[in-house]
Amino acid sequence: MRKRVVITGMGAITPLGHSVESLYRSQLEGKSGVGTISHFNAARFPTKFAAQVKDYDVNRFVGDSYRWKNCGLNTQFAAGATQQALADAGLADNEKVDRNRIGIYLGCGEGVQDFHHLVTLIAQSYAPDKRKVETPIFERGGLREFHPQRELEQEMHTTTAHLGAYFNLGGPNYNCLTACAASSQAIGEAAELIRHGDADIMLSGGSHSMIHPFGVTGFNLLTALSTHNEAPEKASRPFDLNRDGFVLGEGAGMLVLEELEHAKRRGATIYAELTGYGSTADAFRVTDSHPDGRGAIACIQGAVKDSGLNPAQIGYVNAHGTSTQVNDRVESLAVKHVFGEAARTVAVSSTKSMLGHLIAAAGAVELIISIMAIRNGVLPPTINYETPDPECDLDYIPNQAREKRVDHVLSNSFGFGGQNISLIVSRFDN
Repeated sequence: MRKRVVITGMGAITPLGHSVESLYRSQLEGKSGVGTISHFNAARFPTKFAAQVKDYDVNRFVGDSYRWKNCGLNTQFAAGATQQALADAGLADNEKVDRNRIGIYLGCGEGVQDFHHLVTLIAQSYAPDKRKVETPIFERGGLREFHPQRELEQEMHTTTAHLGAYFNLGGPNYNCLTACAASSQAIGEAAELIRHGDADIMLSGGSHSMIHPFGVTGFNLLTALSTHNEAPEKASRPFDLNRDGFVLGEGAGMLVLEELEHAKRRGATIYAELTGYGSTADAFRVTDSHPDGRGAIACIQGAVKDSGLNPAQIGYVNAHGTSTQVNDRVESLAVKHVFGEAARTVAVSSTKSMLGHLIAAAGAVELIISIMAIRNGVLPPTINYETPDPECDLDYIPNQAREKRVDHVLSNSFGFGGQNISLIVSRFDN
């Protein structure tokens, strides 16, 4: 019999607050975390808004301020969310458990982006007469201006290294970056490590910020971002006919996954059970879902099969729901294909309508919301849903939270590049 995996701790740093409670409460109230970009001057960009984390100070959550001061926002958000999750699970200072059996698996994005020094050095070393950057001048300036530790912090693996060292987690230590599916994939793979006996406990989730000139430039060039600058809080409108792109967000979500018998022996609070994990690739284009939804369909089917459920038992779908034309249509198509007649009665919503898209961190935060929905019996809405799209014809819980008991929730994460992850969490039944 395979080992059962339960969730015993959660933590979140998001545009809707610095705790799981504030995140979930704001979602039920239909609050938007979107506003004008303040991380840099975006006045000349087609998109001038994002969902930023407000008033965050990592030192309010963890000590050793020197460790974090040169880290990127990805690591700083991760540290705060991890402290919450481990404390919630009773593991922050618990030396009775074998710390070498507690691992880390994150879907964490890039760290420091020293855009200011980079463009300054390019300008200083550019030779107009030769129409090129003089490499020796750039090198001398780089050695003078770039900070060695901040350069190191560009790498994604540094986040898991910091967390492992600071929180004394000596088990398996991994990071993946499969675009928008990253933290969901990390959670699924972390569960597999526990199922196979390679760890008793895994800290898993994700952290990311792409609200910087490189990130906004890239997504603008792809025409993937909304340009609804006149009313940013209404820009993220998943499944609405007039959606024009997603809203970039940032933050972190962390969960403590634990082998059931281990959790019971130490008397841990069990929030839910992770029962299903599906993973596929579209094998299509770098930035587009397959128009027939073949990857998404196979992914959801894999998660359902892994859980041992049938689709009709799933009471709520926390959709990937990015607010792009293609993604929302394809995801709706996939749900209808897998659920059949049950698709007409299952509740679906996109919490990105309030949070924006946290990219690598999105799936973990959305899974936390899914767990809170199971425990509290209230489903978050899709805000800004005004004009139905004939091709998106499911029950998207428009604009108002809904009281409904659900025992099983499907959470989808479909990433750029065609990486698809579906997770199923269930009410814990001993």
